[in-house]
Amino acid sequence: MVPMKPAPPSRTSSPLTGVLLILGSMFSLQFGAAFATTLFPILGPWATTSIRLSIAGTIVLIITRPSIRTWTRTQWKHVIRFGLAMGLMNTFFYAGLERIPLGTAVTIEFLGPLTLAALLSRSARDYLWVSLAVGGIGLLGIESLLSTTSLDPVGVVFILAAAVFWALYILTSATVGRHVPGAGGLGVAMLIGTVPTLPAGISHIPTFVTDPSLLLIAVGTAVFASLVPYSLEFMALKIVPNHTFGILMSLEPVVAGFMGWVLLSQPISVLGAAAIVLVMVASIGTTTTSSRETTTIAETEIGVDKHESVTPASF
Repeated sequence: MVPMKPAPPSRTSSPLTGVLLILGSMFSLQFGAAFATTLFPILGPWATTSIRLSIAGTIVLIITRPSIRTWTRTQWKHVIRFGLAMGLMNTFFYAGLERIPLGTAVTIEFLGPLTLAALLSRSARDYLWVSLAVGGIGLLGIESLLSTTSLDPVGVVFILAAAVFWALYILTSATVGRHVPGAGGLGVAMLIGTVPTLPAGISHIPTFVTDPSLLLIAVGTAVFASLVPYSLEFMALKIVPNHTFGILMSLEPVVAGFMGWVLLSQPISVLGAAAIVLVMVASIGTTTTSSRETTTIAETEIGVDKHESVTPASF
């Protein structure tokens, strides 16, 4: 899920390095999400999202110093759409995370990119992959009915909303990557993403003034949930092909479930584990199918060397 268009994969870098970068990105992202939950009792998910994105965006702008004065109206339009999609995706995800376990939240959220891939695909097989993922989510519903601790329906609705905005995030990030050079668009988009939750963020400024330790936690959340994973993913896509990146990122529900178990004491049931596996398999299947289609189209229409890696845009 990288917002900026990466450079072509390097032929000299070790594939193992790329794998480690992707794994590091996933663990950092889920650690940041778990870290953010410590702010929920004090700030709530809305203010946490606002403060996290504002801190991360400010750091990115300080580092990149984009020439925003030279941006055209079209570039600003794309960045604004990207920022709003990013902000609402994070806002609804954190709102859901306040109510349901981390692993479950990430598993359900994967319906967004999987459904988008099916809608954009030329193959009916992708709809089968989405059906498999929906079946996995259905297992979570069955578990909720059979368990003494039911799955919060409001939390599920929030995560489904986050899934929709994740799909929009993917589309808008690709557009920004084509129209805005460098990573400056990411920093500005993060600040724009705070707009939906800005009132909640501003209302808690006095809290940070009186308790600087909260600011330290918020900075840690911004670093681990935004700066580190985006940076590692960006570097990884310079090393590994996009389809390999997509397959590895399919492990994210597993990482989320593991981090929820270790850091938040959220156990994973048998049905929950089965749901994660089904969604992971569906994600890998979608990535593989899309990669094959893109390669076939490229070889047929352009005459690409079969030994070259031709891959679709990653999530």
